[in-house]
Parts: sequence; structure tokens; C-alpha cells
Amino acid sequence: MIIAVDYTAAVWQGAGIGRYTRELIQAAVRLDQGLRYTLFYAAGGLPAASPHLADLRALCATYPNVRARPIPLTPRALTILWQRLRLPLPAEALVGKTDLLHAPDFVLPPTRARTLLTVHDLTFLVRPECAEAGLRRYLTRAVPRALRRADLVLVDSQATANDLARLLGVAGPRVRLVYPGVDPRFRPLAAAEVEPVRAALGLPEQFLLFVGTLEPRKNLVRLIEAFARLSEPGLSLLIAGRKGWLYEEVFAAAERLDPGGRVHFLDFVDDRYLPALYNLARAFVYPSLYEGFGLPVLEALACGTPVVTADVSSLPEVAGEAAVLVDPQDVGAIAEGIRLALDRHQRLRAAGPTQARRFGWPAAARQLLACYDALRPVARPR
Repeated sequence: MIIAVDYTAAVWQGAGIGRYTRELIQAAVRLDQGLRYTLFYAAGGLPAASPHLADLRALCATYPNVRARPIPLTPRALTILWQRLRLPLPAEALVGKTDLLHAPDFVLPPTRARTLLTVHDLTFLVRPECAEAGLRRYLTRAVPRALRRADLVLVDSQATANDLARLLGVAGPRVRLVYPGVDPRFRPLAAAEVEPVRAALGLPEQFLLFVGTLEPRKNLVRLIEAFARLSEPGLSLLIAGRKGWLYEEVFAAAERLDPGGRVHFLDFVDDRYLPALYNLARAFVYPSLYEGFGLPVLEALACGTPVVTADVSSLPEVAGEAAVLVDPQDVGAIAEGIRLALDRHQRLRAAGPTQARRFGWPAAARQLLACYDALRPVARPR
């Protein structure tokens, strides 16, 4: 069976859906080498030195059943072609023979093959005020259209499955829950392994950490307000992540509430530094208003970092009893949650890795392969 996977996010995005796609597909390839994979992606404007492109080349070199198929268009141009103009150009015309098309990023291209669609969350419906207006309008049209066409739908959490049923009427055996995993490199590390990263990034001695894109859903204004209520001397707040959209209020809050310069913006942090960054933090704080899964929470737990996160959407599924859960809309509750995490750090450091072991990419890959098998084309009798 030939499986075509839309690998665009995997070669363009360091975190989020990009990491999800890379980890899941690579784990599936390692488990079952009898399938043939075509990993296609929008290649227009992609830097030749992209580390994710190098990873893809290495994957193809290691596994002869995997081939890469670049499409000489930018991601935006390909989206316009397939989703906005809805040009009936099947993916097969660009990527070759396909038995099953797996789209891990919300929308499906036109295809004659059977289809597997991943819907990570429904932010654009649940928290529409947190989405950029143009993207919200696009997803409101494109995602329901893709769901109608999909033979199977993957979700990252039971919370997203519930949202699909409640808001779009998509439920039943066509929806499959496949939890993401966490890479083994996210683990408790010795001081000798993490202190060089502190020096390389110029990190303070004591800090709270947030990792994620700067956008309204991440609730960073309330996080900064909560941090301003803490009285612990020498404690900083590090916010690691690229600017996304509607982030101006975040910087304004830091300027207004942090005259001492204790809030630091690191921008995007290279993947190779992340395990050490989690390990160095006294606590990881992630008071997001809504998540389809919340991979940074899982990574922090795996590193044994005390975690404070929200009691909404999928986050209790990820954190279990190994984190402090707070009302993300209550600044006082966030501040008190941070105090509790710092007080209970020994128990939380022990509980985090145990909780994280419930999630693994090999287990996710086995479930994905079962979905592939369920969609295997049936040979017609002669």
C-alpha cells in the first residue's frame, strides 16, 4: 500500500504540528517497513539548510520504502490552490500513485484515494477571539469540508473528540483517538548536562518557564500578571517562543508590570536546548485557555519539572495528577498555583516522568498503523 502524507508542516515548523508529524510518521516508518510512503511538501521558499529537510533526507536514505516529493510551490500558494480556489487537481497528479492520503494538519487536498485526516483542536470555534480573523474564516469553511470527505478522523485528545461531536456533529467509530508521545530525550538531566545550556543562552539562576507561540490562546498576559504578584526574590519568568499573532498586549503587559526586568523573552529556542531548558526551570507554567493536547506540558513532565497548567480542554488528560491545575481566567489562581508548585516541587518532580510514560510515539504509531490498515483498499474480485 502506498501512503501519501502531507509533510508540509513537518519541514516548515519546528514545534507544534510540525513536531507531531515528524515524530509520528518516523515512528510508524520504524515499526512497519512493509508500507510505502510518499512524504510530499510545499517546497517553495524552503531554505536548503533547513534542519527538518535534512531530517527528511536522512529518513529517506535510511528507509528505501520512504520517498520525498517536493512540490515547487510555497505553503500559501498550495493552500490557495487546493483550499481557497478549490482547484480540482488531485494530489496524485503531483505526488504519484496513492492508495491512502494522510493529512495531519486539518485539511485535505483533492484526491481519489482513501483519506485520513487529523484535527488537532477546534480553537477557531471554541475560542474564536484567540484566532487571527483571516485564519478563523478559512478554517471555519475548510475544516468542516475536510471532515465531510475524510474516511477516518484522528484527534489528539478526548476533549477534541468531544468538541467535534458537540460543535460539528462528527462522532462514532469514524473518529479515532491517538495521543501524541514524548521523545526519550525529554528526561531528568544531571547538572553537568544542563549548565552549559544556561551559559549558552545566558539564563538566570532561578526562573519559571513558558514554551509556546506568542498568541492570545496561550494566556500570557494573565501569566505575566500572576507573576507580578509573586514576591519571591531573584525569580524570573522566561517566555520561549516565536511571535505568532495578536501578541502586542503581551509585550505591553511586561512593560507595564515588570519595571525590574524579570520577564525575559527568548524567542524560538532550538530543539536541542529544550530538554535542558525544562530541567533548569523551577516550574513550567502553561495556563493556556484551550489546547487540543499541549505537547510542552508533556515534555516538561517528562523532564521532572513541576508543572502548573489549566484545568480546561485536554490539559487535565495530559497532566493527570502530576501537575497543579488552575483556572486559566483567574490571575490569583495562577499565582497561587505557581506558589503551590514551588512548595510541592519534590512530589511533582517525582510524579511528572511517571505520568509522561503513559504517552509514547511507538504506541501512537501502532494506533496510526491500525488506522492505515483499516483504510487499506479492498481488492476487487475478478
